[in-house]
Amino acid sequence: MNLYRFEVTIKEEPIHVIIVADSDEQAFQLVDIELEKHYLKMPEVDDISLYEKKKIKNGAGFVLAEFETIL
Repeated sequence: MNLYRFEVTIKEEPIHVIIVADSDEQAFQLVDIELEKHYLKMPEVDDISLYEKKKIKNGAGFVLAEFETIL
């Protein structure tokens, strides 16, 4: 299992999505599913970028800082 941190750009605003998945393909699919669950109407997504990926062993995590973005 891996812990993924994605940066999704919607209307030029970065949004961070954290996903646990077995593969990269599954993780990208789960990003779409989580966005659909979060928004009442699915927004137009400008970009989805894999920002970080970590193997889950004895715990794993990410620190999300406001200034930290790839844009």
